[in-house]
Amino acid sequence: MTGAQDTHSKLLGYLLWLFGFTGSHRFYYGRPLTGTLWFFTLGLLGIGWLIDLFLIPSMDRAAERRYSAGPIDYSIGWILLTFLGPFGVHRMYMGKWITGILWLITGALLGLGWLYDYWTLNDQIAEANAGGSA
Repeated sequence: MTGAQDTHSKLLGYLLWLFGFTGSHRFYYGRPLTGTLWFFTLGLLGIGWLIDLFLIPSMDRAAERRYSAGPIDYSIGWILLTFLGPFGVHRMYMGKWITGILWLITGALLGLGWLYDYWTLNDQIAEANAGGSA
């Protein structure tokens, strides 16, 4: 495919930005290193968080170039991970029923699996959308 695909939502990016001092919008756009940095520094003491208000359109364009569109919607996956992550609902949505149930029983492996999915959810969805194993 050529050109940008509609894989990520600017609206969801801005909604996650409201909680941006936790790095959530950076994780959503596939930037786990800076998402983790924002999480531990409260958005670089609020300065990086404020600057990101203006960077979201470019982060959205970069994510749309990087990730594959398909039957699994990135925004739905991220909403499920953000609000229901310990219950594994986002994994069940992607068709990963065994690990989804494991997440449900163990609270996302005591939180470590939840963090792992924040780092890798975009890649997991891209792989599933490209025809890889879900």
